[in-house]
Amino acid sequence: MKKLIGSFILAISRWKADYPKKFMVDKCVMLAVPHTSNWDLMYALAVYWKKGINAKFLIKDNYTNGLFGFVFKWLGALGVDRTKHTNLVDYSVNLLNNSQKLVLLIPAEGTRKWVEKWKTGFYHIALQANVPVALGFLDYKNKIAGVGGIYRLTGDFNVDMANIQTFYLSKTAKHPKLYNKNIY
Repeated sequence: MKKLIGSFILAISRWKADYPKKFMVDKCVMLAVPHTSNWDLMYALAVYWKKGINAKFLIKDNYTNGLFGFVFKWLGALGVDRTKHTNLVDYSVNLLNNSQKLVLLIPAEGTRKWVEKWKTGFYHIALQANVPVALGFLDYKNKIAGVGGIYRLTGDFNVDMANIQTFYLSKTAKHPKLYNKNIY
């Protein structure tokens, strides 16, 4: 059902999916970049669904516990109680370590607003869980969404972030003024 919905969303919006089979892995931290609009999630999920990937993403638990919580859970939302001081890195690492298959979608910017630097939780999650970082992207200029590579972290933060940043330099956000291409 989700494959059909993903294909339909991409067809009516005239977006293309670019997710080569060689970049499909059982477990990874999937970056969702750039993230400047609520539409980003729809296009990203459409690509994953079309390709048969059941990506999950973290969201405030009031979305998953509310009246329409079942819809968010169906979309792939994993509710997190943000009123308590929880360590999302440890929580995410445990999710990955205790799953046979898990594509954990993370918007590294942490918000749809302009940020000075990316949040680095995705880096620590991937490193601690020993999973690759999938370079998920949206390019509004060319109307393409997908995955442009699988990156295995070296443990050298500056080298890794420079390589990841280089990949995203050519991507155009829905709202370019809200996207800082200098990530670290």
